[in-house]
Amino acid sequence: MAREAKKDPNELTVEQKLKTLFQLQTMLSKIDEIKTLRGELPLEVQDLEDEIAGLSTRIDKIKAEVDELKAAIAGKKVEIETAKASVEKYKSQQDNVRNNREYDFLTKEIEFQTLEIELCEKRIKEYSADKEEKEGEVVKNEQVLDERQKDLEQKKSELDEIISETKQEEEKLRDKAKDLETKIEPRLLQSFKRIRKNSRNGLGIVYVQRDACGGCFNKIPPQRQLDIRSRKKVIVCEYCGRIMIDPELAGVQIEHKVEETPAPTTKRAIRRKSAE
Repeated sequence: MAREAKKDPNELTVEQKLKTLFQLQTMLSKIDEIKTLRGELPLEVQDLEDEIAGLSTRIDKIKAEVDELKAAIAGKKVEIETAKASVEKYKSQQDNVRNNREYDFLTKEIEFQTLEIELCEKRIKEYSADKEEKEGEVVKNEQVLDERQKDLEQKKSELDEIISETKQEEEKLRDKAKDLETKIEPRLLQSFKRIRKNSRNGLGIVYVQRDACGGCFNKIPPQRQLDIRSRKKVIVCEYCGRIMIDPELAGVQIEHKVEETPAPTTKRAIRRKSAE
């Protein structure tokens, strides 16, 4: 027996398009429910990963600053040794001066080098204090980083457990949703996805409930309800923009109230009731 050719989405009737669209909505809503089961865990995991990345960057930056301070301290120590050597040289030269002018010049050089030594020692103290402070920051940040990594491992474990429980079901639903999407004309599908994205509850198509839109619950005029039930064209809610269908098309049975026939009020009926 020959296989039935797949229908072009554009050849479907409006009723078939709406029915397929509602089936797609049902699949996507089930996927949303699975995501809800995961709760805030994916966001918490993402936040922890971002925080860990930020802490790692901060630690690396502080460590680089510590290395710069160590290099600066080492440089100042070299300058101190050079200045001390100059002082010793100038002092030895003072013993062999030929006049006061040379002696005064050497004295000034010795004073200058002594000041340089004092300044270098001051800088070394400042750099050492900064280095200790930054090393303390590194230790604190590494402790926080260690705690955050433990939190991340725990959150990831919880998330992986939930995903493993729902993964198979979600994949089946996604496959069904993809198959349904191929049966919907691209323009209508794109509009549906846009509506769904802009709605808080993820509903792009809803059925009429108690004479109101099933998405925003605003009342729908009787004539518009008749148009929806006729299934001749795609109708959207004028308040929220969601596509609307009638309950029967959505497979929902609506109980209709049976109104009791009022008792007759003619004179003949009244006389008959009195006679009884």
